[in-house]
Amino acid sequence: MALDEILGAQRPVSDSHDETLFIVIHQVYELWFKQTLHEMAELQLELAGGFTAHAMRTLHRLLRILKLAAAQMDVLETMTPGQFSTFRGKLGTSSGFQSAQFREIEAVLGRRDERVLAGQPEGSPAHGRIAAAMARPSLYDSLLTYLYLRGYEVPKDKLHRDVTEQLEPSQDLQELLLRVYQDDTGAAQLCERMVDLDETIQEWRYRHLKMVERTIGARPGTGGSSGGHYLMSSLAPCFPDLWAIRSAM
Repeated sequence: MALDEILGAQRPVSDSHDETLFIVIHQVYELWFKQTLHEMAELQLELAGGFTAHAMRTLHRLLRILKLAAAQMDVLETMTPGQFSTFRGKLGTSSGFQSAQFREIEAVLGRRDERVLAGQPEGSPAHGRIAAAMARPSLYDSLLTYLYLRGYEVPKDKLHRDVTEQLEPSQDLQELLLRVYQDDTGAAQLCERMVDLDETIQEWRYRHLKMVERTIGARPGTGGSSGGHYLMSSLAPCFPDLWAIRSAM
């Protein structure tokens, strides 16, 4: 289990008691991000094969992992603004914005914004992984493939689209999803679990936002972002079509 390496990976740069908590929590987040990417890759394979039961099990695990990640904010919020300020100045330009794994997760969920690559050195493994994720079908694209395999007439321009482009909300897809829900089969249940996934991602982002507001107020983030203002802008859903149909059911 390489425990010596893991337990020796906390290297505070200040004498602050609270810096160790900050380091441990963020390292744990990165471990859960690694597992999230691992599960998402499996989920995409299962969706591409049209396997309902397998995909549902993987979605269930993903939801548990992400809810646990959101709950970790409770521990981080035991740190007061004054305690954070005892070592914040030592962080330099370091920021959660630079988490390559979370940027990769966003790309798997469908985000296509090359500006996120600016946070990683060009030619680095992290830069390459994010770029590769933005060049592959997103999780929502995999859902469309799954629905096609389950017998639904997914519009060809969506099924064979340029996956490097942001997939925008579509009236055609929303009408298709309404038919899926009206049929009320395993495909509808799977779509509902995708909504759960989207909601849990938004929950994590919201908890992150409130933690930042609680800790640094309206000040800029350590990486130069606008802090809470930036995080507020990131609360949009990943799968807007699945939310848009709610008012038509």
